[in-house]
Amino acid sequence: MGAAGTERAPCGLPRIGLGTAVQGPRPDPVRAAVLRAIQVGYRHFDTAAHYATEAPIGEAAAEAVRAGVVASRGDLFITSKVWCADNHPDRVLPALRKTLSNLQMEYVDLYMVHWPVTMKAGRFTAPFTAPEDFEPFDMRGVWEAMEECHRLGLAKSIGVCNFSCKKLETLLSFATIPPAVNQVEINPVWQQRKLREFCREKGIQLCAYSPLGAKGTHWGSDSVMDSGVLHEIAKSKGKTVAQVCLRWVYEQGDCLIVKSFDEARMKENLDIVGWELTEEERQRISKIPQRKINQGRRYVSEHGPYKSLEELWDGEI
Repeated sequence: MGAAGTERAPCGLPRIGLGTAVQGPRPDPVRAAVLRAIQVGYRHFDTAAHYATEAPIGEAAAEAVRAGVVASRGDLFITSKVWCADNHPDRVLPALRKTLSNLQMEYVDLYMVHWPVTMKAGRFTAPFTAPEDFEPFDMRGVWEAMEECHRLGLAKSIGVCNFSCKKLETLLSFATIPPAVNQVEINPVWQQRKLREFCREKGIQLCAYSPLGAKGTHWGSDSVMDSGVLHEIAKSKGKTVAQVCLRWVYEQGDCLIVKSFDEARMKENLDIVGWELTEEERQRISKIPQRKINQGRRYVSEHGPYKSLEELWDGEI
């Protein structure tokens, strides 16, 4: 059952990780869920300063080592992200040090720029509507600070989230250390063909968040889990719709972040190896109408650098 959880992409990122972007502070359920996930075979845990779940992940990891579920911290892959309010060249390293303090760890395996957006220092909670909330994103300065995190050994790898092809092209034009990973929304309703081709060519691993469309969240959609095409394929294969979605992402060569704290579903989400979609099924999925679900509207403001969704995503929407 745990094979998919331990399999790694060429960059070292485990192919399947557990996401912890929960709604509101829930340290005890997060700690318990992460410990259960380690027990059933997950080794990659995705958090962020903005999620406020770093501390319970660190507690669960330490408990798993103490209990002998894993031999050492090195058996786990921990990803965290710098929030927009710390996307200032002089705040990135202090932000990572705070993350490490929360995790009670000496390093993270992957540290990522959460969004290509800079907010006023200390601006952590929505809504972001005041003129002073947004500042220009100093991509070069922020990335130089990310590279320093890597050079100091505090982040084994560095990457980005929610970057378009154009933003990646800009980043690669000056990066000394290229991003190892670009974590973006990917699911059968938002397949990211152009971005995947670009990242493959540049040696950047794509990692999918919301592979099931984030049904039940304030910004998510039912369009993935309610897809008639996916239901028909799932029924014919004796699989769940979720498994068909995750298998489709997996077959693209992407890593993926799943988010369920239910043990049965955790196991189900790992059970996507040892079978595959047929070419006809892949073709049917490729014809599903495309629509970006997480549009990032909160980062668009007449007062900020991105005055439209077109500007935020560089027309790739």
